[in-house]
Amino acid sequence: MLIALAFLVVLFQIWTDGTLLLPNNVSNLIQQNGYILILAIGMMIVIIAGHIDLSVGSLVAFVGAMSAVMMVKHDMPWVLALVLSLLIGAVAGAWQGFFIAYVGIPSFIVTLAGMLLFRGLTQIVLEGQSLAPFPDGFQNIAKGFIPEMGPYTQYHNPTLVLGLLAVALLLLRERRARKRQLAYELDVLPTGLWAAKCVAMTAAVVAFTLTLASFHGVPVVMLIMCGLLIALGYVMRNAVIGRHVYALGGNKAAAKLSGVKDKRVTLLVFVNMGVLAALAGCVYAARLNAGTPQAGLNFELEAIAASFIGGASMSGGVGTVLGAVIGGLVLGVLNNGMSLVGIGTDYQQVIKGLVLLAAVGFDVWNKRKAGR
Repeated sequence: MLIALAFLVVLFQIWTDGTLLLPNNVSNLIQQNGYILILAIGMMIVIIAGHIDLSVGSLVAFVGAMSAVMMVKHDMPWVLALVLSLLIGAVAGAWQGFFIAYVGIPSFIVTLAGMLLFRGLTQIVLEGQSLAPFPDGFQNIAKGFIPEMGPYTQYHNPTLVLGLLAVALLLLRERRARKRQLAYELDVLPTGLWAAKCVAMTAAVVAFTLTLASFHGVPVVMLIMCGLLIALGYVMRNAVIGRHVYALGGNKAAAKLSGVKDKRVTLLVFVNMGVLAALAGCVYAARLNAGTPQAGLNFELEAIAASFIGGASMSGGVGTVLGAVIGGLVLGVLNNGMSLVGIGTDYQQVIKGLVLLAAVGFDVWNKRKAGR
């Protein structure tokens, strides 16, 4: 999918006469899709565990409505309102996870009920009207950039520092991974190809960094996404709970016989999804600068599509957090590029549906090929 993403970027860069990768459009692309990428990360973990969550779009709307009530109606400080919003998401996720894990109701049914429930609660809380405006600090979650520091240059200095740090960490990770593979006598890329891969990744990160640094720098929502990507990526790769999630999705019966506490793991997966949906709801509300009853429509479909495009399997047990982000970026570039070239929203839906079908079809074909 990285190759597919690169192909789409090159295609729309040519098709839009260079507009796609203009610094202001790149920043806009990140901010427009930030809440979908946050949802996709949580949805990927849910799908890896062998479940599905249809309620996240409605939960986004409900949390956005509650944050609006707290800040607009009751003049609550935005930091406290943000914390309480995340707690509301955690409670909602725990409520659904309880019925799935301990009562035994399928996740499709529970989250379908949650989709209707949270959408109705949103209408009740907002009384069918939008609430606005939000404090500037809250709006900066979705629309802000990290502040400028240091001497005046042609670029945003903190962004350049973050870019150099990202390159160093990326190269260190590649070197450690190669050494570990060699220590276990696993197959690795030839030295020349590995060096070329490192150069290509470094060039991509540097180009992306300079693009952001030539505008207003790194958006705040991008820092949030990177933090989630690093933290949850580490948990899923290295932590015990992450391995248990993969085990449950791969073979629930075998995982239970191996001592995995399936009910607790399932509950935690949905609590995590609830918190991320609440965070996405706050980001979306901050971007709109309003809590609105129509927020979050079809967000669950976008998150599910991003997960499957990013490598999730219908049967569970397969996928990565990074894959969810890549899948979300594929959809984001498609949306942004097609809008720039003037393709209507009706044709955009058709194209995205075909892309999703192709991604899942490739997964099925790949598994059959491996089985043979």
